[in-house]
Amino acid sequence: MKQTDAHRGANSIARIVFVGLSVVAQAAWIIVQIVALNRYSVYISLCSSLLAALVVLKLYSGHTNAAMKMPWIMLILVFPVMGLSLYLLIVVCGDLGGTKKRLRAVRRQMPQPENSRVPAGMEWSRSIVKSGYPVYGDTDVRYFAEAKDAFEALKADLETAGKFIFMEYFIVEDGAAFREIEEILTRKAAAGVQVRLMYDDIGSIGVASMKLVRRLNRRGIRCKVFNPAVPFLNLFMNHRDHRKITVIDGRVGYTGGFNLAGEYFGYSAPLGHWKDTGLRLEGRAVESLTRTFLELWSVTAREEEDLTPWLGIACPAAGEGYILPFGDDPLDEHRAAEDLYLNLIGSARERIWFITPYLIITDELNRALGLAAKRGVDVRIITPGIPDKKTVYSMTRSYYGGLARQGVRIYEYTPGFCHAKMCVRDGETAVVGTSNLDFRSLYLHFENDVILHRCPAAADVERDFQAMFEKSTEVTEKYAAGRGAMLLVWQCVLRLFAPMM
Repeated sequence: MKQTDAHRGANSIARIVFVGLSVVAQAAWIIVQIVALNRYSVYISLCSSLLAALVVLKLYSGHTNAAMKMPWIMLILVFPVMGLSLYLLIVVCGDLGGTKKRLRAVRRQMPQPENSRVPAGMEWSRSIVKSGYPVYGDTDVRYFAEAKDAFEALKADLETAGKFIFMEYFIVEDGAAFREIEEILTRKAAAGVQVRLMYDDIGSIGVASMKLVRRLNRRGIRCKVFNPAVPFLNLFMNHRDHRKITVIDGRVGYTGGFNLAGEYFGYSAPLGHWKDTGLRLEGRAVESLTRTFLELWSVTAREEEDLTPWLGIACPAAGEGYILPFGDDPLDEHRAAEDLYLNLIGSARERIWFITPYLIITDELNRALGLAAKRGVDVRIITPGIPDKKTVYSMTRSYYGGLARQGVRIYEYTPGFCHAKMCVRDGETAVVGTSNLDFRSLYLHFENDVILHRCPAAADVERDFQAMFEKSTEVTEKYAAGRGAMLLVWQCVLRLFAPMM
């Protein structure tokens, strides 16, 4: 034993010496390169500056939001080599992974919905309908003001599955809450139900692993990880799957702000009361959720599959009003969620209210909210009382002053953290889903939302807003008065890099 330990000790020392010598050798090589290249420094600097200028011109002429361009332009001009390298790595190479091509191929393969009619009074939804997401009737909608209630209803509906279960979430936590879901899915898979589960790798980092994937696949649950994070090898890491979808037999669907993790359902309370909401759809509108799931599943699985058996399932249900579920993705110039919010704000007559965990908005949204408030619309925004990310929270608060001075009323949810992403306009139209009011959701992530128009669930959303206002603290006057100089400078720096956060 002693000889073995001595041998191991000698081996460890040898390894340490080897690593040390390797580091010294690498440093020496870098110094030699610097000295050798020094004579060409003027030409290298000139070339890098010209390349930086060309990239900046290309950036400036692009059709994306100006706030998305500015941080990159400044970074490239101030630090040409580092800025260009990061831009090429994150933005240019990040969009060359073939995902866009595969996604377009999947959409071409899918049978297209026939209904493209836009009901009177919903003209603001026309661009979404044209992108392939119809407006449905014949759908029953149930709104859950608390995610824990949605969780109980979800488990009950999973028990009724007879053909297939599709689930797609940003976060799947391998913990107590998900184990309850897993137990049901395992039994259903054993009974012959097609069960598919997909989660985002970055979203679930630290709470799920390939051990979970292997366990689920052994139990007959087909599990895929969207966009696995492999630094420097997978360059598409900037775009994440932020969607939350469950589809059961094509007749029942769930979505909302909640992920499959303990804090959403009260299993833990790290940030006070965790406010999140959800929707249950039953009827024809569920088909759009099915389509949205199949898009990224097909891209991630990289399998040729006939998708028609999962679509066109006739399952009308009694329901009032109109329902429009839709997906949003970062791979085209159509910003479905942002365009929708701009249209709803612009068409609001009496009131429009938002709740979001992160308020990091574009100049267009900022101006639209201000203009609505100035014309007499009651514009309110609820943000968390307890933050989950302090830097992002500081960035959120940096928008309060400008909005408050334009007449927008700002509330902070006193009981804890609000993760819900919702909007309600004039008591007749509501949006519930996954899109935050921030750059990542509106420009970089795959999202999904549901529009509720003139249906009872929209009124339920408004009543929940009224209840939340009573539990929240209004901070409008506090921030309308302005902030200290040092804080203002810090907030300006944060705002500059907001699109990268």
